[in-house]
Amino acid sequence: MASPRLETFCCPSRDPATDLVLGFQPAFFNGMSAASAGLGLLGTAAQLLPKRRLGYRRLSHSSLHKPAASSRILLFLSICDMLGCVGIIIRSLVWLSFPDFVSKISVNGTEIWPPAFCVASAMWIQLFYSATFWWLFCYAIDVYLIVKRSSGVSILVLYHMMTWGLAILLCVEGVAMLYYPSISSCEKGLQHAIPHYVTTYTPLLLVLLVNPILFSKTAAAVAGLLKGRQGIYTENERRLGTEIKLRFFKILLVFVICWLPNLINESLLFYLELQPDMNVDGLKNVRNAALITWFIMSILNPMQGFLSTLAFYGWTGCDFYLKFQRQEVPWESPETSAAADNAFSSPAGTSVNYHHGFRQQPPKVPTANGYENSDELSVVSEGNGTTDNGFVKIAPVYQGL
Repeated sequence: MASPRLETFCCPSRDPATDLVLGFQPAFFNGMSAASAGLGLLGTAAQLLPKRRLGYRRLSHSSLHKPAASSRILLFLSICDMLGCVGIIIRSLVWLSFPDFVSKISVNGTEIWPPAFCVASAMWIQLFYSATFWWLFCYAIDVYLIVKRSSGVSILVLYHMMTWGLAILLCVEGVAMLYYPSISSCEKGLQHAIPHYVTTYTPLLLVLLVNPILFSKTAAAVAGLLKGRQGIYTENERRLGTEIKLRFFKILLVFVICWLPNLINESLLFYLELQPDMNVDGLKNVRNAALITWFIMSILNPMQGFLSTLAFYGWTGCDFYLKFQRQEVPWESPETSAAADNAFSSPAGTSVNYHHGFRQQPPKVPTANGYENSDELSVVSEGNGTTDNGFVKIAPVYQGL
């Protein structure tokens, strides 16, 4: 799981609320965290591996172009989730296998490696999950710019700078403030830890508050694009617009389910820390609620990556295609070649089916920004490799990344 309490636990002078949650059934908690992270890691990897039933798409040289930035953003987001799960698994297994090693963290200044591992593993988890927040924020920006015809692959460099720059900056700044003047002599007091919690939850709150606005504006702009294709708004266009809205809703729903327990838990722990004595009977229900949400976090946080891929692509199946050698299109007979030429010159724009599942599509005329109406909508509605109303919907891992 990802929580600023993990870094706070590395301080010998940690607060009572952190001791409450991290000291309650630590073996059971770490076992649940490792199991959930393992399932999330395997599920995300299974979703991203190529599948036989989805096939491959080969474009002609005149129509070949790189995938949109949003397609790569989804892939980078999933990779960051997987790396965060790796950090949770390693940390949990060490906590389970070496309890004596963990107990030495609270010894003031006499041990080096236990606190160092505690800080390094906590920062690893925080960094990559913070990166997933920034990538998801960039995705909302990019799909909005796509429908406004203002985005492209080149903007991906700016997204990398914003995501990794802000994630590293906030992570380092928060940890530096928390461990001042040193990890062996952290200052006590709630005010000392507040900057660390602010830097941790800022990107999370940004996604919760801003992404719904960007997604709603994108969905509204999609309706205009659909009407502009043929000047009418038929049932097919209405169905595609509904699918895009549903896709955005599922993305936000997964995020809220996975991370709302963190905000609730942190609010409860802050409330306990403000009390003169958090162990009085009158606060028993608050303590129980904090412990319940703490264990819910250990399950839902690592599952974000797998659940997000389901929201992005749907279930892609288990028919893996692990042969990555490049396949060439076989030589065609003159009759077939002539048919292909006629197909490309046809105003209807029909496609030609080749052997081995390759499909060559006719060249398209791009706009000034390199997108067409169908390109913009296919990027926004890309899913698990199905087609709907002429729009090819393929996950980024199947687009030659």
